[in-house]
Amino acid sequence: MLALAVSRLPSGDDWEYELKLDGYRALAVKHSGEVTLYSRNEKRFNKRYPALVQALTSLPDESILDGEIVALDESGRPNFHGLQNATVDTPLTFFAFDLLMWEGEDMRERHLDERRESLRRAVPGLPGVIRFSESFQVRAEEMVAAVTKQGLEGIVAKRRDSRYESGKRTGAWVKLRIGGRQEFVIGGYAPHGSSFDSLIVGYYEGKKLMYAARVRAGFAPPLRTEIVTRLKPLNIASCPFVNLPEQKKGRWGEGLTKEDMKKCIWVKPKLVAEIGYAELTPANRLRHSKFIALRDDKEPRQVSLEKPWANIWRSC
Repeated sequence: MLALAVSRLPSGDDWEYELKLDGYRALAVKHSGEVTLYSRNEKRFNKRYPALVQALTSLPDESILDGEIVALDESGRPNFHGLQNATVDTPLTFFAFDLLMWEGEDMRERHLDERRESLRRAVPGLPGVIRFSESFQVRAEEMVAAVTKQGLEGIVAKRRDSRYESGKRTGAWVKLRIGGRQEFVIGGYAPHGSSFDSLIVGYYEGKKLMYAARVRAGFAPPLRTEIVTRLKPLNIASCPFVNLPEQKKGRWGEGLTKEDMKKCIWVKPKLVAEIGYAELTPANRLRHSKFIALRDDKEPRQVSLEKPWANIWRSC
């Protein structure tokens, strides 16, 4: 089940809030004695996270948990960079937040409250790296203030009476990002020697790929090499962005003109990157953008623009 991006949290007793954890969404499936960890685009995580797979063997057969794979830093905060660079020895945690099946019983038609209460009872019987993702029943503005103060990624709000509707984005689950940070699709790059000066990224509106930014910051030398290696086989002759070129660079120089485009190399929009930024302009351009990580668990066609609350909250 997917969460709908919103610019303001719903409020009231019908809703509960969870932290939006900075990790990889995953389904843990125990079937006929074997555990499989699936990413949200149905890739297997077993070889990548063998310790979690081993811990999940404690699940009873024919059971499915929904949750997030997270690396925690020394202060107990989610650390996505640590997860991206995890080795087999990196301590990881699977935060379970929903229960789809338990010992062969399909739980998806039950209310969220009931599913999570069953999950809460089940998790203490599993190894310590499998944890229950707590929810909070507070006022929406209190939740936003607390998450903002802690500098966390965001909030997920869920209707307490909602069913689990696999693969759907019904609005019974919604997500609010705190600050500017989301996934964007890489559609090109500006080369520099054997590497690159910047990545050119955007998002989808329906079937149209829209330009959003040139991203120059956040790249260590080994990372540049890895990204170039993955981009070169994707080279194409024409620009994939439908809203380029632009007439001028814009007030903060975030535009990409026809002259700028002559220096670019275009690629098939197959790779997704998580990008942080200071502000989203009225023209949907990113200011002070910074590369965070590649996201192999995201499908490019599912990447749309999510406007952070910081840009909108003032008018609510």
